[in-house]
Amino acid sequence: MSQKRLSRKIVPILLFLLVFGSTFCKRTSSDFSFAFLTDIHLQPELNALEGYKKAIAAVNERSPDFVITGGDQIMDALGVPYDRAEMLYGLYIEITSEFNMPVYNTLGNHDIFGLSVESGIDPSHPEYHKNLYQKKIGKTYYSFDHKGWHFMVLDSIGKTADRTYFGMVDAEQMAWIADDLKNIEKDTPIVLATHIPFISVIGQIRVGSTEANSEGWVIVNSKEVLELFQEYNLKLVLQGHLHSLEEIYVGGITFITGGAVSANWWEGLYYGLEEGFILIRIKEDEFEWEYIDFGWEVQEGRRP
Repeated sequence: MSQKRLSRKIVPILLFLLVFGSTFCKRTSSDFSFAFLTDIHLQPELNALEGYKKAIAAVNERSPDFVITGGDQIMDALGVPYDRAEMLYGLYIEITSEFNMPVYNTLGNHDIFGLSVESGIDPSHPEYHKNLYQKKIGKTYYSFDHKGWHFMVLDSIGKTADRTYFGMVDAEQMAWIADDLKNIEKDTPIVLATHIPFISVIGQIRVGSTEANSEGWVIVNSKEVLELFQEYNLKLVLQGHLHSLEEIYVGGITFITGGAVSANWWEGLYYGLEEGFILIRIKEDEFEWEYIDFGWEVQEGRRP
């Protein structure tokens, strides 16, 4: 075969490889994984520091692109003096630095400083309520993008007049969500992270099918919030708070309540569930997930 004929065959082959090879590389590069660690409840008691470090080691071993926490990072800021709350945040920041990848935090009810009357904290304290969290950790709601997916971390904690919490996304945040959505294409896959769940069937499973969720268990205006996403590609909602593992698929959305790193607040199994976290693997515009028991065991004599 002459060199001229050979070159004519090579050129189309090269063009095919350039076009389809680049497409293949693009799809491969869009695949990634991330971890969801909720309800850590970090404290110096109950061997919790060692437990959290073991969870971090298990995450680092799997090398996800990043971590999202699901709230209740510490145990706790709600009903304690300022020195205790500040110490707990210091521990959390110090140990969390051992992750080998970025960490995106979600606000939980136990992360809110001095809300309970029992704390003795006056509401005039400069770091009352969510101010300490914002000082130590950062914004209570925000968004970020990663490899073609859009992530929104929400603040699901409302406050009552008598200084208790309940699940709610307030009007200011609702407006922010609507504005944030204007900046993405409508087919962009979206993931929400929230501490208090949008929906849950845990009460129905444990008590009975007619059991109603309380306002402290779920977001009371979840319907209104989810309606903001009707024309968008909301794929996944990651939830915490209930220390339980559940997956609900409805209307094209998967809701996963992610167990708890601390299980029964570092005192053993919670309704049979081990300490653990969620690992999510993204492939193009789909995902799969698993709950990982990172192998921590309660101190001798502490298991209920």
